[in-house]
Amino acid sequence: MKKFYSTIIALLLFTSLYAQATFEIQAPNVVGRNERFIIKFVANSRIDSWEPPKISGASVLAGPTVSTMSNVQFINGKRTDAFEQAYTYVLLAGDQSVIAISNATATIDGKQYSTRHKTIEVVNDASSSGTNSSSSGSSNQSSSGGAYNINDDYDDNYYGTSYDDEITYGKADLFLRLHLSKTKVVQGEPIVATLKLYTRSGIAGFEDVKFPVFNGFWSQEIDVPQNITFSREKVGNQIYNSALLRRYVIIPQQSGSLKIDPADIVCQVQVMERPQRGRSIFDDLFGDNSYSIQRKRLTSGSQTINVSPLPSGAPASFGGAVGKFNMNAHFSRDSLLSNQASSLIIEISGSGNLNLIETPNISLPSDFELYDTKVTNNFNNSLEGSSGKRIFEYPFIPRASGEYRIDPIEFTYYDISQRKYVTLKYDPSTVVVGKGSEDTQAQLNDYTNQRSVSNLGEDIRYIKTNHTSFNPKDNFLVAKWLYYLIYLLLILLFALIIYLLRRNIKLRSDITRVKNKRANKVAKLRLKQSQIYLKENKLQDFYSELSIALTGYIGDKLSIPVSDMQKSTIQQALESRGVAPEKASDFINLLNDCEMVRYAPSMVNNDMTSHFEKAVSMISYFEEVL
Repeated sequence: MKKFYSTIIALLLFTSLYAQATFEIQAPNVVGRNERFIIKFVANSRIDSWEPPKISGASVLAGPTVSTMSNVQFINGKRTDAFEQAYTYVLLAGDQSVIAISNATATIDGKQYSTRHKTIEVVNDASSSGTNSSSSGSSNQSSSGGAYNINDDYDDNYYGTSYDDEITYGKADLFLRLHLSKTKVVQGEPIVATLKLYTRSGIAGFEDVKFPVFNGFWSQEIDVPQNITFSREKVGNQIYNSALLRRYVIIPQQSGSLKIDPADIVCQVQVMERPQRGRSIFDDLFGDNSYSIQRKRLTSGSQTINVSPLPSGAPASFGGAVGKFNMNAHFSRDSLLSNQASSLIIEISGSGNLNLIETPNISLPSDFELYDTKVTNNFNNSLEGSSGKRIFEYPFIPRASGEYRIDPIEFTYYDISQRKYVTLKYDPSTVVVGKGSEDTQAQLNDYTNQRSVSNLGEDIRYIKTNHTSFNPKDNFLVAKWLYYLIYLLLILLFALIIYLLRRNIKLRSDITRVKNKRANKVAKLRLKQSQIYLKENKLQDFYSELSIALTGYIGDKLSIPVSDMQKSTIQQALESRGVAPEKASDFINLLNDCEMVRYAPSMVNNDMTSHFEKAVSMISYFEEVL
């Protein structure tokens, strides 16, 4: 019982840790001048009291309005509860370039929670004036009320350029952009490549996505969104809804001008069609708009990165590391004893091309038996490249005690900021190896001796000196009667197998007999399904399945084709097979009741239980008579 209560308490504590309240602000990052927009302060628990924020640079048109939302979902038998309470403001951006929103504080279950300070950039975007932006900054890509006519013809206009010019990008309503964190690097220097879609129109979907090709680079995806979401972003002096498609870390593996092949994508753009009649104010109010979908093929344009070669004169300890690194080295044991396993561990930490760093070369004394190096990666790929550490473990066993001189361990990398090679050193000087225990030495000797004996047994076989028996001359099994008996039994067994196979093929070819034999089994399966519908009180499904079970059974039992399954034919066939006329009539009446309930339920007393029992009784009777 103590273990049970301890488990319950641990589960409650674990649940409480992951069910803590949250309180956060939802607001766009950028808005247009004189634009109306919404901000929200959202909590996942009921707020007891709250202190509103101070807002500067914008006028409050409405709010704060309080709203609550609760939701209960059952997924695979698991219940999920969701609750949200929000304070909403409607703001109007003013003439200032920045809107500042101070922290808001909420009291939830006696604890205080505060939101972060939020700043919103204001730009002179005439197209956004008088529009509403959602609190999350996401773009609403669907338009209500309107017929969508798919236009299968592609628009051959290409958007996007091969250079990074925000003013040029800002002139288009829809473009694809591959942004590079750097365009001039040295060989081995990490670059972050971000592929984004920018739009000021409604997007219905995507087709034929072709991502960029990084020839001459080592590349790895670091951000692959599962769902495409849009957020507001400023490009030049315009506001766009941007969506991240992919983000990569790329590392040039050669010098020179390396070209990145462009990315392509086909966007399904929602275009509002101009009505034939004149527009009225009611069109916007009631959504009397018609939209067509046009396909726009976009390209990010090719990009060129100028890669400079690394300077000459790199030290011998340089293994291709480019970035900013530190080195730490130590032995896994504080005291080393002979014949005991130990490890030299070298940690390279910092940021750069960590994943491409070669294993540092070390030199240990000849009395140290060195094994294969183990490499452990503990780093993350981020916007700055790879950062973290890479650990190299060199297992070894000192075979003799004594004082050993170990050469210094060097690691060289190219420092991008200093534009020179930097060498890090670890000098353990001397290492004292104590004498191992006699047990350890004895076990090692036993292991060595056992291994030697085993190898000797594989290479050399000793000559046997004891007496060896031999079979008498001319004593063969073929000359004995047992040989002929076994031969005869094998022939008979083969003949029996051939007979059984032919008999089975003949029986299976008799379709009528097979159907007759399987009729009862198939009918039981059908009746079982009917019984399930009976328990669930599904009237139509029950009688449909019951009718199929009865007609299927009698068709298989009497070998009546489906084309001849008439009630008169069934009744004549039953009576010709010795079934009592009244029983045949009862069977036909039961079929009529099934059909009547299926097509005119009000015309028949649909007692499902009695009909099911009658069907079971009739099939049992037919099994005895037919």
